[in-house]
Amino acid sequence: MTGEALAAGAARWTARITPNRLRVGLIAVVSAAVYAVLGLVKLATYRASTFDLVIVDQAVRNYAHFRPPYIPMVGAFHDRGLDYLQLADHFSPIYALLAPFYWIHDGPASLIVAQALLFAAAIPFIWLFTRRMLGTAPAYLVAVAYALSWPVAQAIAFDAHEVMFVPLLTAIMIERYHAGRLLPAFAAMGALLLVKEDMGLTVIGFGLYLFLTGDRFRGLCCAAIGLGGVMLTRGALISLLGGQSQDFWAYNHLGPDAPSAILTLLRDPLNALLLPFSEETKVDTLFLLAWPTLLLCLLSPLSLVALPHVLERMLSDREPWWRADFQYNAFTVVILLLAGVDGLSRLLRRVKRADDRSLKLAWSAGALVVALTLVPKFALDQLYHPAFYKAEEIRTESAAAAVAAVPTGVTVEAANSLGPALTSRTTVLLWTGQPRGAAWVAADTARWQYPFGSPDDQRAQVDRLVTEGYTKVFDRDGYVVLRRT
Repeated sequence: MTGEALAAGAARWTARITPNRLRVGLIAVVSAAVYAVLGLVKLATYRASTFDLVIVDQAVRNYAHFRPPYIPMVGAFHDRGLDYLQLADHFSPIYALLAPFYWIHDGPASLIVAQALLFAAAIPFIWLFTRRMLGTAPAYLVAVAYALSWPVAQAIAFDAHEVMFVPLLTAIMIERYHAGRLLPAFAAMGALLLVKEDMGLTVIGFGLYLFLTGDRFRGLCCAAIGLGGVMLTRGALISLLGGQSQDFWAYNHLGPDAPSAILTLLRDPLNALLLPFSEETKVDTLFLLAWPTLLLCLLSPLSLVALPHVLERMLSDREPWWRADFQYNAFTVVILLLAGVDGLSRLLRRVKRADDRSLKLAWSAGALVVALTLVPKFALDQLYHPAFYKAEEIRTESAAAAVAAVPTGVTVEAANSLGPALTSRTTVLLWTGQPRGAAWVAADTARWQYPFGSPDDQRAQVDRLVTEGYTKVFDRDGYVVLRRT
């Protein structure tokens, strides 16, 4: 290729980098950096957790070395063996796409960076959808509102989870379908089925949306694909891979299985309608999901895409699923935000003010203001407090020394906060009240560690291990390393 041809190609490529693309790219890059800082600081200061960062790390590391995705930590925790597959715990083969990050850096920090990039990667598609519906200025405001949104903040703060793929895939699915680009839209929809065993519910919701908006054949096909995905993964694949179907049943208050639960709901439809609002925690979470759109997501059929997954959570008997504290809300944050954009557009058309730019700008600014007001109540609030970056020096040094006392290549039962620092060079199991027979134990007797009830229980467990033949090789600031002799 001649120099002139190279120069012409470079000129064409440069011409495509418009100011809007630069600005949107900058928002995404800054967001990814902020998310990564939050996770990396927690990792460096021993505030990350074995449950779940080590779980994902073990699966992705095995993929990176072209091995089955064994997660010995979960296998030992549930007494199912150290060769327990991640696909039997949650059907998330999409984790294999993260393997190249481990070829660059083999450790959980790679997961934190990858997760940050994936969450930020949804921003360009949110911007495109909003610009098409409301205009350029509102698109920037909505994009920043997503970047600051509380569901993303909580997901970023809680180590790493399969939800990292969902905002990007749902943004592609909705925006590309709206743009008439069906192939990438349905490819993203199909990829959702590889994220988790219940993502077929979101695909069913997308099918309902298509059917209601007139694309009935494709809507029926999508709903069938989603239903088939849920039945195949939960009903067959997970069991074949060594999982337990009862692990996923969270509706014992309705019945022992799906048919009996459905019958219970049909017998008392009024109770079925009220059940998602039966606890204050549920109402709070539902309001927090809708409020960032100033409730306009309720005017859009796009909300149907989120409905099955939200109902799965709110009908369950597991309180963590209802709460705003964890990563579950990030499964639907993009859907509801774009539903708010669509809801405003529909409202303006209904009142014959579809071209009113001031109202579009006012709503978008309101959405951003709401996001900003919620920042201090959730995880991003930590970033502008100096104390977040300054962990107790003595405690951190002691934790690092305890980790260093564990040899490379061994199997170690590690306290929840120590596992992430050990997982790159050892086989980490979670230290619990039930000994797993590992040659090494890295314990913490001064600070509460999941799943113990209190530090007193942790100290008692260390004493039991000593009486059973373990020897202390390190003991400082509450951190104890024991070796079986």
